[in-house]
Amino acid sequence: MLEKMVNGFESFLFRRRGYVIALFVLATLFLGIRAGQLKMDAAFVKNIPLAHSYMQTYLKHQKDFGGANSIMVAVEDTSGNIFNPVFFDALKNIHDQLFFIPGVERANVKSLFSPSTRFTEVVEDGFAGGPVIPADYVNDAQGLAVVRDNIEKAGIVGRLIAEDYSAAMVSAQLMDFDPQTGAPLDTIAFAKQLETELRGKFETDQIKVHIIGFAKMAGDVAEGAKGVVLFFLIAILVTAVMVYLFSRSIMLTLLPLVCSLIAVVWQLGLLTVIGFGLDPMSILVPFLVFAIGVSHGVQMINAVRRRVIDGQNSKAAAASAFRSLLVPGGIALLSDTVGFMTLLAIDIGIIRELAISASLGVAVIILTNLILLPVVISFFDLKVKGEALGKGSAEKIWQFLARFANPKFALVILALSAALYGFGLQYANNMKIGDLQGGAPALHQDSRYNQDTFFITDHFSITTDVMTVIVEGFPEACTYNEVLTRIGDFEWQMANTPGVESTASLASIARKVNAGFNEGNPKWQVLPRNTASLVQAIGQIPTSSGLLNGDCSVMPVYLFLKDHKAETIEVVVDKVKKIAAVLDNDKIQFKLASGPVGVMAATNEAVSEAQLPMMLYVYGAVFLLCLVSFRSLRATIAVILPLYVVSTLAQALMTKLNIGLAVSTLPVIALGVGIGVDYGIYILSTMAQKLRQGMAVQQAYLEALEERGSAVIFTGLTLAIGVSTWFFSALKFQMDMGILLTFMFLVNMLGAIIILPALTSVFWPKRR
Repeated sequence: MLEKMVNGFESFLFRRRGYVIALFVLATLFLGIRAGQLKMDAAFVKNIPLAHSYMQTYLKHQKDFGGANSIMVAVEDTSGNIFNPVFFDALKNIHDQLFFIPGVERANVKSLFSPSTRFTEVVEDGFAGGPVIPADYVNDAQGLAVVRDNIEKAGIVGRLIAEDYSAAMVSAQLMDFDPQTGAPLDTIAFAKQLETELRGKFETDQIKVHIIGFAKMAGDVAEGAKGVVLFFLIAILVTAVMVYLFSRSIMLTLLPLVCSLIAVVWQLGLLTVIGFGLDPMSILVPFLVFAIGVSHGVQMINAVRRRVIDGQNSKAAAASAFRSLLVPGGIALLSDTVGFMTLLAIDIGIIRELAISASLGVAVIILTNLILLPVVISFFDLKVKGEALGKGSAEKIWQFLARFANPKFALVILALSAALYGFGLQYANNMKIGDLQGGAPALHQDSRYNQDTFFITDHFSITTDVMTVIVEGFPEACTYNEVLTRIGDFEWQMANTPGVESTASLASIARKVNAGFNEGNPKWQVLPRNTASLVQAIGQIPTSSGLLNGDCSVMPVYLFLKDHKAETIEVVVDKVKKIAAVLDNDKIQFKLASGPVGVMAATNEAVSEAQLPMMLYVYGAVFLLCLVSFRSLRATIAVILPLYVVSTLAQALMTKLNIGLAVSTLPVIALGVGIGVDYGIYILSTMAQKLRQGMAVQQAYLEALEERGSAVIFTGLTLAIGVSTWFFSALKFQMDMGILLTFMFLVNMLGAIIILPALTSVFWPKRR
């Protein structure tokens, strides 16, 4: 039945070859125009799991306490002393410039020059204070002396002023939209403005500007992603050379490359049709689409080439190749597509867009490389040479590899594979969730952004590594001693947690204010027990401090962490949950989490929760498609088992190379499985035909190698060489993906030609 349908489809296509090509030309022109309208999109909300409970808390209180999308600008004086007129001029200019950049929440811009940056001191008559930069400030030695005195009274050293007085901080929260246009904030354009309007304008030999925050990181990642274009061109060149060495024909080299590039154009055009853009992760997908397209194109030209060598004309050879490859190629590409679609189960926008982008790209390969390619080939009068290796050399290689289907060799191979799997499983079980390095994990440690991050963490006591625990209570809750006592107890326990550098909350500040009302006596650094005294202390703390909301029903506790490594976040989150379970009651609840590290904690948990379901979905989809294709449980298991072993070894490699399972690396396993299954499907589809005819397993494998082996090995090598160029990327996450994909492409290919035949020898004992 299936064979009859394939034959009918082949007859329909090749009788109307001109119309088919015309239709493809029109579609390519339309989608090519749409692809030219594609824009980069790196919105903050795409990088967070919005449905996670932490993010629900984050979004609920974002308006009152700001979000995790903030910018920190450290202005450094290279002399090591900020108290000079040149530095203060630069600091004021940077504050003003940042204040007026569209997308900045102006009310939340903080620096020495902010009116809300005030000092308070205890004097004979009570309290005295004012702005750290007084209204009558003059930028001279006398004025700077007054400012220095006010800074020490304000207690902002380590926060707005570097601990060694070598730099000062300007910070701001960002809006989700551009106030001038109302459109979502263009993060990448905003990052460029920071670079040109702050660093470009004000950095000199004396003044250095250090900028960190999500928007700046996204801009630097987008800048590094431009190198993908160069890697793409290198991949095309390398692939072209290898295809020519394989096909020994210029025409058979050009046609699969052109059809694969058409698939890329279609994929990019379809993204704009459905309203998507390219982010720094999905910008890697066009390369994968091209590589997958070439791999299936090589199978097609290999089949055509063999038939031309046997004496068929181009049209007959193309039609015959189309009939033989449509089902196995279609099943392989459907497996890829469904495998990528399983990534939609992960509730993170950037991964879901990657899944849709990759699925679209692989789906169109069915049209461009399984349909368009043979139709186009049929128009050319092909002249091809013999085997690239020479017939004798090729036969020796296939006969050597065919031994893997011999029972004696098979048992040894399976024993070694089991041992390798057991070894890999031990390492894989130690794989960490989240980022395992300081700074921005998407960038290399020596990048400008990470160097800025390290400067700020070295010179200030606070960084962007902040987790905010939201304490939800009732209106006027902060005027009750029992409420603030619980908050104080929570803060004290968290301050003594490994990984927490410092803390801040309404309770700790209220203690200091209360001492101020009692001549600064340290003995009075306690929370007043009566409401009147507590109201007096709380009244001195404005809502702009970020320590309470308007009706005093929500009071965040800020935890400043030493870094955002996976182990640090895990320890802190576990401790918060344990303490909250004890302190929560019907009046107040301690809820995770806001702040940049709160977002990371939610992301790590989302990745951890998605890992197992994603693997089950990927393997489940591949299993069902192979079962439908081969109609044999044994054949399906023979394809799946090598993939599973390689996936486990890939996770072990991640542990060995200190690569954590994060947003950027989670899709790699699905990509590796989806693409790696192609090798086994092509080999076993040929073997299955031979086995149904009664042929012995070893002979069936030998003939499968003679027909498909060279294309499978070539494909694995070409894919691996292509992604190996990512080792030199300016982006750390792209380099990590390149290492893992290179490993999976190569080892999946080896699994298909070594482990798969050994399994077939065991599964079909009567055919030995």
